[in-house]
Parts: sequence; C-alpha cells; structure tokens
Amino acid sequence: MKFFNTKILGTGSYLPDKILTNNDIAKRVDTNHQWIVERTGIHERRIADPSKDETPSGMAAQATLKALEAANLTPNDIDLILFSATIPDMFFPNSGCMLQHKLGITNQCPALDINAACTGWVYALPMADAMIKTGLYKHILVVGSEMTSSFNNWDDRNTCILFGDGCGVAILGRASENEDSQFYSSVLAADASKKDHLILEAGGACKRITHDVLEKNEQWVRMTGQEVFKSAVKTMASLSEKVIKDAGKTMADVDWFIPHQANLRIIEAVGQRFNFPPNKVVVNVDRYANTSSATVPIALDEFVREGKIKRGDNVLFAAFGAGLTAGAVFFKY
Repeated sequence: MKFFNTKILGTGSYLPDKILTNNDIAKRVDTNHQWIVERTGIHERRIADPSKDETPSGMAAQATLKALEAANLTPNDIDLILFSATIPDMFFPNSGCMLQHKLGITNQCPALDINAACTGWVYALPMADAMIKTGLYKHILVVGSEMTSSFNNWDDRNTCILFGDGCGVAILGRASENEDSQFYSSVLAADASKKDHLILEAGGACKRITHDVLEKNEQWVRMTGQEVFKSAVKTMASLSEKVIKDAGKTMADVDWFIPHQANLRIIEAVGQRFNFPPNKVVVNVDRYANTSSATVPIALDEFVREGKIKRGDNVLFAAFGAGLTAGAVFFKY
C-alpha cells in the first residue's frame, strides 16, 4: 500500500467587523482595561453579527474561499469537511453540511462536525492526516469556526472578557514526491476528571432550557479559572514535549510555536517551560481573545499570509479545551 505525506495546501480566516474593546465591556460590568490586560493579555475581541451570516458556517464559507484560492482549488475539489464548532449553527443538520451548501459543493462529499471545544481543530488534524496518508481522500477541509458570543454571559466579568468570534481553516492534501512537507507526529488526550472546570451544562439532552434554568442563569458557560489555568500549562507543555520527542527532534528544531490563544499568561508560562524564544511564539490573543477552536488556524493563516511562516518551517501546535481535552501536532509546513 502506498502512503502519502500530508501538506497544508492553503489556509484562510475570517474575523467579524465588530470590535468590542475592554472599555466597552467595562461599561457593563465592574472591570477596567488594565485589569483585563494584566490577567489575560486581551485588549479587544470580535463579535459576530448573524444578520450578516456571521454564523459558524457563514464565517467558514468566507474563510474557505480564501483557502481555496491559496491552494488553487475549487469548492468541488474538497472531498471531506471536518468542522470544529463548540456551538454549531444548529444541532442538526451539522455545520459541515451547512458549509457544503454555502460553498455550492455538489460532489456530495461527507461532512462531519467535531466538538472537542477549544481543542477541536487540533483534534481534527491527525484524523485528516491519517486519511490523506492512506489515500482515502485527496483534499480535506479542516474548519475551526466559533461564535463564542452565543454562550458568553456578558454579566459575568470572570468569563465575558475572555471570548471572541472568528474562523480559521486549512485545506490538507498530498505533498508531491519532490516536496518535504509532512506531519511528523501528533498526540490527542482528554482528562474527564476535570470536566466540571469548564462547562456549558444547559441546552443539551440532559438539561433543556426551561424557565427555571433561565432564572438561575444556568444557560451560560461556567469556568473554574485557576484549575483550567494549571491544567492548560501542564498539559500543553507535556504534549508538546511528547510530539517533538516522537518526531526525533528537539525544541531547537521548532521554528514556530502556535499555542491555543486563551490567555497570554498561559502562553507565556508554556513558552517559559521550554525557554522558547518569545519571538517564535505566535500570539494574537490581544486582538481577538479566545476564539475557541478557531484560535490556532486563525494565527496560522495570519502568519502564513504575512510571510512569517514559510515552506520548510517546522511548526508546533498545542491546544486545550473543555473536557478537559488537549492535543499537539508537529509538522513541516
């Protein structure tokens, strides 16, 4: 059986036009710009407008068109959609199917939603890599598109400051025989013993939205910040070390590190564990806040389009999210 190396053929991203600053939030809850920056590194975030189709699938359609152009492909060249969304457009049909329709894809390619919260896009990459390697599919669209404002409690100053909306995508395909692009290694994990530290309990099959739920404000995300912080630093660091070791390389071989953009203090703490040069750690949390599973692909697309990440560079991804899920991927762009 012939195996193929996997290459990222093209990337794209989309950010809503509306900017919500820390000062804007301070008009609603007891906080201020300096307090938010000191604790999170966040200055502003983007907020989607559903009337402009800035939904998970709508933002994904715009980002995908950019990725298709970069990859020199058409929508019907996509033969699988893997769509990460913590909160999808609707429970069903899935957001991947909604995206297929909006792109005008007529080849009836399979479309699958993935929910691993903020780790969802990183979770999807090894799946796509395995299917490219084995020849099952040629062009796989991997989407991370999040409208976190739909579950954000704007009256809770501990959580409302953290999140933003946006989308990032990548199209994975086969590298040609004369190219050295490849996915070296990956690792995925989950620790359900910490599942209650980051949770959106109501709205699913177990706890429907009722008047009682609304009166108790249980329809919003809840988080135990310190526990999530400690787990995030420890887990992203350990999984990053593992994928680099599994690839037979060292931290010195990493050209760029793109961690999940949840909190600047978490990003800095993980980088300090490796003594990794700060100028090689990709950071945009200050402008977009935590866009959940979209943070890593948005950052990747920005740095590729700015010419900072170039072909042949070794890139490390690491992410964590509710569950608590986590993952790391190491590849040559």
